[in-house]
Amino acid sequence: MKPSRTLLLASALLALAACRDEAPRALGTLEWDRIVVPAPAAEKIVRIDVREGQRVKAGDVLLQLEATRTQSQLQAVQAQTEQSREALAELKAGPRSEQIAQARASLSAAQAQAADARAYYNRLQPLGRQRLVAAADVDRARAAAGNAEAQVRAAQQALLELERGTRAEQIAQGEAAARAAAAQAAGQQVTLQKLSLSAPRDAQVDSLPYRLGAQAPGGAPLVVLLAGDAPYARLYVPEPLRAGGRVGDAVRVHVDGSDKTYAGTVRMVRSDPSFTPYYALTGQDAARLSYLAEVQLGADARELPAGLPVQVSFAGASP
Repeated sequence: MKPSRTLLLASALLALAACRDEAPRALGTLEWDRIVVPAPAAEKIVRIDVREGQRVKAGDVLLQLEATRTQSQLQAVQAQTEQSREALAELKAGPRSEQIAQARASLSAAQAQAADARAYYNRLQPLGRQRLVAAADVDRARAAAGNAEAQVRAAQQALLELERGTRAEQIAQGEAAARAAAAQAAGQQVTLQKLSLSAPRDAQVDSLPYRLGAQAPGGAPLVVLLAGDAPYARLYVPEPLRAGGRVGDAVRVHVDGSDKTYAGTVRMVRSDPSFTPYYALTGQDAARLSYLAEVQLGADARELPAGLPVQVSFAGASP
């Protein structure tokens, strides 16, 4: 009995010493940089070119949305742009020579009518003084002569307006309208190009929330990508370990389900404490503050999936 008790006591002491010598750890999960490719418009999915888990290169086509409506809208905006350009060209060209000739002919006709009205009034005026015609007739003749003279002045101004051409302000307005129409056409062209969704960078397809034939609302995530050369660990550092964890420190990462230990480097530690998730609360940790941190792993961990629980050992920290 004594040897057994002695052996049991020795084993307990060794286990206690191992626990004391074990480096402090922080708990978290394995993550990848997530890139969400949203739907640029509420259109039906007509083609899917990738599958979940597939690795893609930057620029590879992921899926295609129906482009019929957007193409029609683009053609309508392009037609409006062409109309604005032609209207601007017309303003810059100014009035046609035929319009100027017509204005001159109108001026000549108004001058002839004014001369006839003035001559009639001049003939009627002496007769009115001799009371051979009614005073009302003389007044009407004078008004007709004055009206004819006003028509002459109006025709002169109309001719002068045509001869001077289009105002600079009208040309500026036409140029602004043409630029606005061109900008709308460019924006619609970009929308049309975005209907063919492509990978923004080298990544792995994590999920395809919508299937072929589905119509997602605008802005809905159509493709979720995992990017980066290697995953990183997002962990919650308890307050006693915060002083010993700095950006650039080398740490050891233990992934649940794997006997291999991965080397990592602390790339970020938040200054403000945050909420601690339930899986990071062990023992007295529930009453401690915690700080969100990120540890970058090396290329040897690139095959590890996201979401795995991890434990990060801080060699230089003490509880």
